[in-house]
Amino acid sequence: GNINDARAGPVSVTLTNGKVLILGGNGNSGYLNTAELYDPSIGIWTRTGNMNNARANPTAARLTTRKVLALGGYDGSYLNTAELYDPSTGNWTTTGSMNVARDPPAVCILTDGRVLATGGETSGGVILNSAELYDPSTGTWTTTGNMSISRKGPTASLLTNGTVLVVGGYSGSTYFNTTELYSPSTGLWTAGPSMHTARGYYAASTLLDGTVMASGGTNGGSIVNSVELY
Repeated sequence: GNINDARAGPVSVTLTNGKVLILGGNGNSGYLNTAELYDPSIGIWTRTGNMNNARANPTAARLTTRKVLALGGYDGSYLNTAELYDPSTGNWTTTGSMNVARDPPAVCILTDGRVLATGGETSGGVILNSAELYDPSTGTWTTTGNMSISRKGPTASLLTNGTVLVVGGYSGSTYFNTTELYSPSTGLWTAGPSMHTARGYYAASTLLDGTVMASGGTNGGSIVNSVELY
């Protein structure tokens, strides 16, 4: 079935019950705070609770608590706000705001349940190299080490050893083939192996064996159809 609201720039998350939550985006009449649930058993979308903040280009992640964290994005201004969706009630509650507005951040759930948010674009069109950590037990954000490169449109993937791989992205003038590795134990970044092709705004997937796949994207001069594995 079709979603109830037309949306450009939403985000979706698969819940632990198998349903899919879609939220935010830019609609025909402005930025959206609405959210919907897809039930694969009947193929239908139904409305659920509205977010407290309309968000286009947000990021969202399912926490180990089964709640969904939605953060950042844009509603005419760059957003640092975050909120939690409770699938058991269908309601959203605000949680701690990020230290920096990010549209959109790259996000990864760490093995200890904390959330890493890094990069993105902020007020004035500044591309960020900063990163911060969300602790679900306290609902607060703390800053952590900065990436070596400011990046918008990268991805962040958890590796089997617990480190986070951030790949590619865009500086505002240059697309990157470089990668960086974040160590949660030290809060520091180190250079990773470079891709063969620079790419931003691409799709990343983690395969069952822990391999990270980067597919498509753009390098500024062309749309990319290549795929790389790490």
